[in-house]
Amino acid sequence: MDICTRLGKNVRRLREAKGWSQEDYADRAGIHRTYVSDIERGRRNPTVTVVEKLAGPLGVRTGELLD
Repeated sequence: MDICTRLGKNVRRLREAKGWSQEDYADRAGIHRTYVSDIERGRRNPTVTVVEKLAGPLGVRTGELLD
């Protein structure tokens, strides 16, 4: 599995565990909802800065999203 797909699966799993919609999560992360959708489907290759924004609301270390 490539890293973009792995990142997307981890983001989706953690977001759903919190019971958040993509829109709720995007608002918390300061990212557009369609961008979150693309990330979760492995269609985006986000920068390290964006990965940090994704990790914050989920309460995980940035690196955990890539494991």
